[in-house]
Amino acid sequence: MTITRRDVLLAFAALAAGAQSDAARASLPREADVVVIGAGAAGIAAARRIHDANRKVVVVEAADRIGGRCHTDLTTFDTPFDRGARWLFDPDTNLMARLARGTGTAVFPAPPGQKIRIGRRNARAGETEQFLAALVRARRAIADAARGRTDLSCAAAMPGDLDVWAGTIDFVLGASATGKDLKDLSAMDRARAPQRHAAIGCERGLGALLAALGQGLPISLSTPASRVTWAGRDIGVETLAGRIGARAVIVTVSTNVLTSGDIRFTPELPKRHLDAAARLSLGSYDRIALWLPDNPFGLGPGETMIEQSSDGKTALLTAGTTGSSLCTIDVAGSFGRDLSAQGEAAMIAFGQEWLTKLFGSDVANAVQRSAATRWNAAPHVLGAMSAAEVGGQPSRKILIEPLGNLFFAGEATHETLWGRVDGAWESGERAADAALRKIGALKEATPETQPRKPSRHHGRKPSRRPQDSFGFPLPR
Repeated sequence: MTITRRDVLLAFAALAAGAQSDAARASLPREADVVVIGAGAAGIAAARRIHDANRKVVVVEAADRIGGRCHTDLTTFDTPFDRGARWLFDPDTNLMARLARGTGTAVFPAPPGQKIRIGRRNARAGETEQFLAALVRARRAIADAARGRTDLSCAAAMPGDLDVWAGTIDFVLGASATGKDLKDLSAMDRARAPQRHAAIGCERGLGALLAALGQGLPISLSTPASRVTWAGRDIGVETLAGRIGARAVIVTVSTNVLTSGDIRFTPELPKRHLDAAARLSLGSYDRIALWLPDNPFGLGPGETMIEQSSDGKTALLTAGTTGSSLCTIDVAGSFGRDLSAQGEAAMIAFGQEWLTKLFGSDVANAVQRSAATRWNAAPHVLGAMSAAEVGGQPSRKILIEPLGNLFFAGEATHETLWGRVDGAWESGERAADAALRKIGALKEATPETQPRKPSRHHGRKPSRRPQDSFGFPLPR
């Protein structure tokens, strides 16, 4: 991969942002028009919108970096390693893709399709067609169930004759796409999410792009919010660095953080909102990264592979990311959650055992370096992406409802693009517009200031095969 001067600047954007935020924390403002809690995709989008409206905004972030669930690791390997969100989808309509191009960020298309492994061999053409036919029937069954009056779990909607492909389809449509098994997923919520077409990645990493988009904003890192006062005349946010008075507050933390009690609210949040957040709890999705020279899998750079699985202890392999020796093994759902709870060493051991099962011990023994993410244990996130439980789909609309001068944003508040970076970004812009109108900063809705309607992407001809099992698109 050729590294340009612009790539270098993007790669070090996160470091520059850290220095910038240290100064911001040292002189944390005591008042602002709007305080944004969280510097992930939703928080950055909201802050940019407010800043562009010439209103004073302050962003407080509990972690020591910008990006939330978009985190590019620039030090562990000899190539950028996206620990969280990896892909953007539908580049023709995806605002984030346009922003990436606007910053000069180099993007690349994900290789189309996937290989399927059955034991120590690749699936034959006829077997692959059987799987794809079963996958189409499974998707149709979920869509049919979603049209009923009563919500069902996706598992309850599944055809009974998926045979040897039942476990693989559970992984592809459930854990790999949402972080939860089909038995834990609302059919109505799953059916509303558009299929993911034409994935693209950022050569320097999606987290680096978020850091670049946050440049110039007043972001205070390592500054967790401890209390939010959202009613009356005493609106503001309390942090260890001091209190910031505000006219409005936008909260972009994950649903698991919102229900954890780590941030106190005065008055307390209504039970309606807390119940909505609980029904949109985060699934589990983690990535095991292995440095394996010479890409011994017979896959092209960035190609993916799944296996025919019957026990749920399975994963998604991506080989040679960005043309390097880095391969990743993504684990998700209940199995991924249990594995992550055992620690990084257990996760890496599983990755090597899984490769041995599929390719032989020579491949696993060739691993030179390794790392693993553990998003469920990350204190400022506590999971991967939101996924509605049975009956929980209306909770997304409830969570959008403002409370006085308090507004919520994040991927969980988007009714269709949940679990995606562009969904988080759109939600941040929408919350910013609502806050600006509340404080009288937007008198009229114009094409520039009107909230963007939720993107559904239905009815548009896909540019390539849907990619439901790609990546961990986890914004905040």
